[in-house]
Amino acid sequence: MSKVLSSLRYSAEHEWIDAASPAKVGITQVAADALGDVVYVDLPEVGDTVTAGETCGEVESTKSVSDLYSPVTGTIVEVNQEAADNPAILNEDPYGNGWLFTVEVTEEGPLLSAVDYASANGGNVE
Repeated sequence: MSKVLSSLRYSAEHEWIDAASPAKVGITQVAADALGDVVYVDLPEVGDTVTAGETCGEVESTKSVSDLYSPVTGTIVEVNQEAADNPAILNEDPYGNGWLFTVEVTEEGPLLSAVDYASANGGNVE
């Protein structure tokens, strides 16, 4: 069963966000497991403004293409070039080296606790 980290908060669209500033964003293990082998990631660029609940990129797997949604509103500070160059890292380590971007948050969208996310989507809270 997919891991859901208690230290993070989650969007209904399967993105996670940490409490740092700037905040780090990635996709959940639930999403990575459902997608299968990730083969391509399209990320926003540094300096782009993202809006909570709106698309800001794509994650493509051998099964499908899924939109990437921003869990918050703010400005992109950094993108994970390693994830862009080696998308399989999203399957291998979605909460660690598979992070996608950092954002200077100006407003949060609706976020779920780990327990609420796991309850709605399956997964073990750790």
